[in-house]
Order: sequence, then structure tokens, then C-alpha cells
Amino acid sequence: MVNRQESLFAAVTFFAKTHPGEVCGSNGLPLTPNSIAILGRSQRLKEIKHPNLCQYLDVIRGKHERTIVVSEYGGCTLQDKAKEPLGTNEVLHIFYQISLALNQLYQLKIVVHNLEPRHILLDSWNNVKLFNYGLYYLTSGGDYVPFPIGNIKYMPPERLMGSKNNIKSDVWSLGVIIAELLLQCIFWPNLKISNISRKILSFCQAPNVFEKIAREHNRLELYKNLSEDLRCMIESCLAIKPTERPLPSALLQLPLFKENLNSYQIAPNEKSSVLLLRMPLEQIYYWWQLAGGDVQADLKKEGLIRSEAPILSIPQVVCLNGNIVGPKRSQSYLMDDRVVPLKLQNLIERLKGIPATAYYPLIHCPKFPYIFGVGMDQLPLVIREKDIEYQFYRGYPYTAELIRNEAAVDIPPLLRGPIWSCLLDVIPNGSYKKIDKFTPTSTDRQIEVDIPRCHQYDELLSSPEGHRKLKRLLKAWVTAHPQYVYWQGLDSLTAPFLYLNFNNEELAFLSVFKFIARYLQWFFLKDNSAVIKEYLCKFKQLTAFHEPVLAQHLVSICFIPELFAIPWFLTMFSHVFPLHKILHLWDKLMLGDSSYPLFIGIAILKQLKSTLLASGFNECILLFSDLPDIVMENCVIESQKMYEITPKSIAHRFYVNRDHELGPFDITSDITLADLQEEMCPHISANDLTYMLRNTPEKMLILDIRNISDFNRVHLPHSINIPYVSLQFGDKSLEILNVPQLQEKLQRKIIICISNVHENAVKFSKFLVECGVPQVCVLHKGFNILHCIEPNILISN
Repeated sequence: MVNRQESLFAAVTFFAKTHPGEVCGSNGLPLTPNSIAILGRSQRLKEIKHPNLCQYLDVIRGKHERTIVVSEYGGCTLQDKAKEPLGTNEVLHIFYQISLALNQLYQLKIVVHNLEPRHILLDSWNNVKLFNYGLYYLTSGGDYVPFPIGNIKYMPPERLMGSKNNIKSDVWSLGVIIAELLLQCIFWPNLKISNISRKILSFCQAPNVFEKIAREHNRLELYKNLSEDLRCMIESCLAIKPTERPLPSALLQLPLFKENLNSYQIAPNEKSSVLLLRMPLEQIYYWWQLAGGDVQADLKKEGLIRSEAPILSIPQVVCLNGNIVGPKRSQSYLMDDRVVPLKLQNLIERLKGIPATAYYPLIHCPKFPYIFGVGMDQLPLVIREKDIEYQFYRGYPYTAELIRNEAAVDIPPLLRGPIWSCLLDVIPNGSYKKIDKFTPTSTDRQIEVDIPRCHQYDELLSSPEGHRKLKRLLKAWVTAHPQYVYWQGLDSLTAPFLYLNFNNEELAFLSVFKFIARYLQWFFLKDNSAVIKEYLCKFKQLTAFHEPVLAQHLVSICFIPELFAIPWFLTMFSHVFPLHKILHLWDKLMLGDSSYPLFIGIAILKQLKSTLLASGFNECILLFSDLPDIVMENCVIESQKMYEITPKSIAHRFYVNRDHELGPFDITSDITLADLQEEMCPHISANDLTYMLRNTPEKMLILDIRNISDFNRVHLPHSINIPYVSLQFGDKSLEILNVPQLQEKLQRKIIICISNVHENAVKFSKFLVECGVPQVCVLHKGFNILHCIEPNILISN
């Protein structure tokens, strides 16, 4: 018996069937390994939670098609329990709870076809849990493995004749198991498999299978002593025709159970004295892994994984058709059905110093401040995600404001999917089910071409189940947006949401829906040229704002954003970076508005700055065709800094969703695309200028380039007058401006160029950028707009 204090879950392992040679599918691509197909199907089993079913926790893919399944495991098996005779009430208790489990699986359209006493677990209260019930489903009815599934002793005749996927075959298996318990013997213990199969097939001629088995095992008297109701129940389960066998739901309604129904129900277990063991099982398994738990290492200790020298497996002859002639396959590749419990001792030891209050933190209660894990947030993100104590303390609140505050620190990998949906204001409403995802459309061909190329290094997304889900999501999005078209890149954009919500397609769909509306509004129009051109113009201006030297160099070699940045922004970098980097990048992106991706783009350029400055046009083209490794944590930190110090109006775009209408002191829509393309520096609104002047005047420097008489008449406080009419821009040096210590005054400040002639401000701001001055912008609508601001911010003489 497995002690609950020592282990809550266990692992089994087997090898998936290998494809012969280099076989390709109908699309010309290599066939997906069966172990990956198993991994994709396993995700559905992880969602099943029922008191009579062991919870599936993980499926791990190893070398050479090895598959490892981790699931809940505890108590003793019915095989061990049945070594001592069981009373009729005990047997009925077990029968009822197995029927509950089978009924739940029937409702989920899952058959077991692997039901036998060693896969039935009992705790100290005789509560039943089915173990390894998903093997048949995982392997697509055994198609993905080279061995048969199920114990032939408990198979019905129709299974031996090739019939499958019928829940009533499991009802037969249940009948045989209960018959063994009632007759207090193991059927055909010494017969070979071939003889057992003949026995089972011979039942087809028997009028009463249960009675025939009792006679064969000299248990006829026990059989006759059973109550008539009980005998009839077993006989109905062992009916030769599947149509005559009852469904699990019918078994649960039998009068035999109604007499003492309460005694057959699941008895509540006592709560463990170890607080850790009261937590959800998936969380315990996650922490067990962080504490150093290694499933493969434990299987090696038990001898289930054995390594052999690769030279011993080299074939002697390889035929042109892919067949291999050589040494026999190692014995280590044979099916080994041993179960290996995974010990919790190390995890309990690691967390024994955690105070009891940390298990149930009162995050929303002011009387109990949440101070656990203070100081750990200074560690690098990669270390924090692997640190068990830190992840244990990352309890999450349930109000929008507090969720945003916690997400600004970091997002725990275990909760990333639900937290992203909260940050995107997703509210599931059942709308996904109503969308037509199956009717053929004109975009189907392109979707089918794109999916096999979308993040296929990830085992989950490369599985057949992953392909099907991604196709449904893409078709649903296209159907739900008749005003948009499918652009290549939408698959990459959808993939991270599917990866995080693999078993919740609606949440993945609604997250994509909200994400695109927030960050990519109108990007997927049939004619999106105006939207993308505006976006790239703003990117070019913001690059000049934060990196003027680099921006000038890229302009000088004619390396424009259209040559490299479109796939960045159309897919929010998901087409450029691997999935694990995208997750960290989007953790911060979700907290920003629609302008945040522009700062990510600049942060990438900053990391490549030294290389770009030393490169010409051709070298830059080669560099971006195979982008070097980007340190994502630095990119996130840098983009966050730029986003925070940049006034919102500087990143203003017309093609965005807005929460409020623009006022007269905001940047209005009178700026044309041609204006954007001509101007190097962005505009700042009068609202932002006023806010900074009143709250953070030390962070800005106003350069008023009107003539001296206008400046003396009225001007902004702390502004410097540099009359434009007296300037000659031949020499690209700040010295020609004749302002003492100007270089020092410009440092770490936002430079706002103000004039009553817009063209003068544009030319002057461009001159500053050419001199390498960062953070230069132009006041939108010029000085005259400031006369209208109340209360007055101008100084008059």
C-alpha cells in the first residue's frame, strides 16, 4: 500500500510505435512521431477531475519515442485487497463506485478497455479510484503503440473479434472483476493467453456466462448463495450481446443499490496534518518538480529506463525502402507495466519552514499584510521561475487592480494563461461554441499551409491535436470578423494563447479576440497599408526619439522599417522569437497600451546597436534575415523604461481603439500620413506639456524658437529662446546655437521644440536629432494652442 504521506502520484512508461524509415504524409511533410500525438491527446485527460478517477498530471516525451505518464496514485490495488475474501457489502461498495467512474467516462465519450483489479485503487475507507484508465484513449485505441491494450482475461468476446470503442465492453470487464470478488477466486490463473481467449470465445455458446465460470472454478455453491438481484446484475453485465448489457448509468439505478445508497457513496477522507498535502494535486506536482523532482531519474532507479551504448543499435543493412536489418531490438524497449510511486519526502523537507499562514494568505485583508517572499523579486526572472519558495509565495488576488499590480512584478508560469485573460478583460460567455468553425472557406488552404510551420519545435503545438485546435481557433476568428481577412502571421499570434489554454479553446479564442482589438486594431483589414504605414512611421519617429544616432544611420543607408519590422508588429514578435521568450515578453506587453510594442522594437534595435552602426545596407539585410539571439530580460527592462518615460501623446496613432474622445489639446487627426513620413520627430500634445510643466518640470526642457520680441511678450516658464531666423544649420553641432552649457541642459530631459511656424519646429527638431540629441519632440499645433489653456501657464511681460 502506498502511504499518502510518502507519495500522491506515480509514473508508468512505455514506448510509442515508430514510423518505418523516412515516411511522409499526404502534405509531403514527415509524419508526426506517435509520442507527440500521444502528448497532444493527453491534455484532455489532465482536465478530468472526479473523486473516482485518478487525476492525470503530466505526459513526458523521452528519447526514442519513450512516453512517461504521471498521474495520481495512492492506497492499495484491488488485486492486493482481494487476497482476503471481501463481504458482499464491500463488493457492492466497490461495484457502485466503479460504475460511477465508468458513467463519468461515458459522458466524456471515453472508454477504458484497460479495466482490471490492479488498475483499481482503494484507500483506507474503500473509496475507489480508477488508475491508468486513459491509456486506450491516449494511444488512439492502441494505434500509437506496438503492444495490445488490456488484460485478455477481462476482455469481452467482441473485443477479441476486433470490436472496440464501446463502453459496454468495460461493463463486461466490471462484471468479470466483481464475479471474481463474489466467487472469491482468480479466474484461469494457470492458463496461457491462447487458452484464455478460447475460453472467452466459447462463452458465445453459453446461456449463462456467470454460472458457467462458477462451475469451471468449483464455486457453484457460492454462486447459488448469492441473492437473486446480485446474480442478475452480474449476469446482465456478462451478457454476450453488448446491446443486452446495461450502461453504467443503468447500473447506478438498480434497486440493489438504493437500499443502502449512503453506505456506497464516497466516504470523506480525513484532512492530512501536512498542509502541503491539502493543496490541489497539480500544484503539488508543479512544486515537486521545482524542488528537484525528476520523473526520468526515478524510473532509472527502478530499472525502467536503461541506457545502452548507441553502437549496439547500429543497423547492418539499410534498404532503399527504409527497412532496417541489424541487431534485434533491445529488451529494454519491451512493455514494462510496473508503477513507480514518486516520493514527496524532498518536497516536504524543502517546504517545512513555510509558515501555516502562507498556505492560505489573506491577500485582500488589510489587517494581514501579504509580506511573504519580500526581497525575492530582486532576483533575475529565470531564477525566480525556478525557485520553489518564491513560486510557492506567488499567491494571486482576484481583483483586477491587484492582479495588475502583482503581474507588474512577474507572472507565475503555472497561472500565466488565466492571468493573461484577466489582464485582457476576457469574460467567457459561451460565444465560441456558436461560431461556425467547420464550413470550408477561401482561407482554409492558407491556414493548412501555415499551421505545420507554426512553432513546430514545441511538442504540444506540433501534435495532431494541436493542429486541429489551432485550425479551429483561426477559422473561428476569421468567421467572427467578416470585416477582416486572414493574413499570414495570425497563426503565430494565436499559438501562445493556445499553448497556455490548450484545454480551454474558448479562453484562447477570447484572449486572441481581445489582444488583437487592443494591440492590432485594423491590422487585418484587406487593405491595411495605411494602418501599417502609420505604425512604421511612428516606429521610425520613436527610434529617433530614443536612439537618434542609430536612427540617423539607418536613414543614411536607406534601411527603412518596411524591410524588417512588419513581421515584428503584425505578429507582436511571435513570428520572430521562440515561444518561451514570447511568454516573458508578452507578460509585460499585457500591462501596456497599444504603443508598448513600439518600445519593444526599439529595445531590440538597441541590443543590436553596435552591429547596426558598423553595418551597411546589405549587412543589415543579412542580420535581420537571421536575427541574433536577443536577451529577452534586458529587452523587457529596456522597453519598460522607455515606455514609462515617454509621454503618451508622443506615441499617438490614429488607428487605435480609444477609451475616450480626443480633446482640443490632444493630438488630433489633422496630421496626415505624408506629414508623418516627412517628419523625423514625434509630436507632443498640449495636455502632456501642461502636465509635465505642473508636475515634473525638471524632466523637460522647452526650446522656444520664435523671434525675440514674441518670446519677450509671452513665453512658458523655464523655456530657452533660440530664435530660428538667426540659425544656420550647415554645421551639425550644438555650438552654433550659442547657448551656454546647452549640452548639459539637454541631458536626460525631454526636449520640446515650440514655434508659431510648424515647418520651423520640424527643421529645428531634425537638426537636434542630427546632432545626436535624444528625446526631441515638437509641440502639436505650435505655441498658439497654449493661449487657450486654463488656468493660464504662460508668463506675460
